[in-house]
Amino acid sequence: MKTHPAAVAAVPDPVSPGVAPLDPDLVARYAGMASEASRIDPEFYRIYNVKRGLRNADGSGVLVGLTTVASVVGYSVLEQEIVPVAGRLLYRGIEIRDIVRGFQSEGRFGFEEVCFLLLMGHLPTKDELAEFSAALDSQRPLPNGFKEDAILGMPSPDVMNKLARCVLASYAFDRDPDGTDIPNVLRQSIGLIARFPTYAVYGYQAKAHYYLRKSLHMRIPEPGLSTAEHILCLLRPHSRYTRLEAELLDLCLVLHADHGGGNNSTFTTHTVSSTYTDTYSAIAAACLSLKGPRHGGANLEVRKMMDAVKAHVRDWDSDAEVERYLTKILDRKAYDRRGLIYGLGHAVYKISDPRAEILREKASQLVAEHVSFRPEFELYQKVARIGGKLLQERRGTAYPLPANVDLWSGLVYKMLGIPTDLFTPLFAVGRVPGWCAHRLEELGGHSRIVRPAFKCILPPQKYIPLADRTPETAVAPRSPRAPVVD
Repeated sequence: MKTHPAAVAAVPDPVSPGVAPLDPDLVARYAGMASEASRIDPEFYRIYNVKRGLRNADGSGVLVGLTTVASVVGYSVLEQEIVPVAGRLLYRGIEIRDIVRGFQSEGRFGFEEVCFLLLMGHLPTKDELAEFSAALDSQRPLPNGFKEDAILGMPSPDVMNKLARCVLASYAFDRDPDGTDIPNVLRQSIGLIARFPTYAVYGYQAKAHYYLRKSLHMRIPEPGLSTAEHILCLLRPHSRYTRLEAELLDLCLVLHADHGGGNNSTFTTHTVSSTYTDTYSAIAAACLSLKGPRHGGANLEVRKMMDAVKAHVRDWDSDAEVERYLTKILDRKAYDRRGLIYGLGHAVYKISDPRAEILREKASQLVAEHVSFRPEFELYQKVARIGGKLLQERRGTAYPLPANVDLWSGLVYKMLGIPTDLFTPLFAVGRVPGWCAHRLEELGGHSRIVRPAFKCILPPQKYIPLADRTPETAVAPRSPRAPVVD
C-alpha cells in the first residue's frame, strides 16, 4: 500500500530517523474524532453504580481479593461508617515499626530480611538470612552482553521505561522464561530482586551519557554488599558513602517493599499474573504502572512542588508566608495550578502514615550530622503541618491530612545526592519483592483470570457501505446523554 502524501509530515523526526512522522494537522484532526468518540456522560457512572477506580462511594476500595502478604490499616468500619485510626503497615502480620526497630537495634540492614519475609512468609533465622543474602549476591551480575545490548544499545530518556525494558529483555536470558511453577517463579523473583538496582542505576547512567551529555561511568558490582550499599557503590563517585547514608537508603527500600494488594502496580501484578503469563511480563507491567505520576511518580511531584515553595517563600521560618503560598497552590493560583499539595493525604491512611513517620525520624539523624540540611528539613515539616491543617479546613475532615511517605522520600533522596531521574526507579527497586510475593500468591492459589464487566451504553448502529459514506455519515455517533433519574 502506498503512503498517502497527506499522512506524512514534511520535516523528518529527529528522534526516529528513518521513520516518516505523521503530519501534525492529521493527528490533530484524528484526535478531535477520537476525543468525541471517547466521551461518556459522567452521570451514567452514577446511574449504573459503577465503582470508578474500584472505589466505593465513601472512598474505600472495592474488595476484589485476599492476601497474606501485607496489610494497610488507616480506618475501621463501625456501623457502616469509616472511623479513622492511626496508620499501620504490617508485613506478613508483623508491624513495620517492630521490623524496623528489630534490625536497626541490631545494627543490621533490613531490606534482605524483608525480602525473605515477603517471599517465604516468615522471618529468616540467622543462617537463612545469610544464605538468602548470598543467593541475592550471586545473582547481581548481569549476563554477558546485557549491559551493552539491552542498556547502552538502546538508552531511554526515562529510566522507568528503561527499567521495564530491562525486565522484558531478561526473558531472553532465562533458560525457562515461561514456567509458572512456584520453584521457577521464585528463582526468577530472586534474580529480579538482585538485578533491579543495577538495571536502575545503569539505566540512569546511560541516560546521563546519551541524553545529558555526561561522562559515562558504570562500575562493576562489588560482592558482599547489602542492596542499599550496592546502589550507592554503583552510583557514587569513587563508591564512597557513610554507614548512616546506607542505612537511610536501606530504610527507604524497606518501607517501599509492599503496601497491600490494592495499590495500582500490585493489582496490576495480580491482574497480569492471573493470565499465567511469564514473570518478566507481569513485573514489567507493574513497573509501567508505577511509572505513572499518580502512583510511583508522586515523590518527584513533591520535589518539584517543594522547589517552587523554596523559590516563592522568602522567609522559610515564617508560618504566615508558607501558609499564604500553600493557600495559593490550593486556590490553583500557584505552582501547577491543579490545587494539590503533593505529599499530603492518602487513600487509606487518614490520621498518619507510619512509613512517613519512620522515615522522618531516621532522616533527622542525617540532618543532625549535616546541619546544612536543617533549613530545608524544617521547611518540609512546616509544609506538612500547615498544609495538613489547610486541607482539613477545606475538606472538613476530623483530622489534619497526614504527610505520606512521598513527602519524606523525595527529601531523603535529595539529601543522599540521588538524581531525580532515579526517584521512582528506587521506589521500584524497593517494591519488586512485594510484586513477586503477590505473583506467587496469585499463581499458588485457586485464582481465576481477572475479568471485570464493562457495559456498552451506545445503541446499535447500522453498517454503511463504503460507497455510501459521506462527510455527514463519517462522524462517530455521540454517546447518549444520561437520562435524568431521581
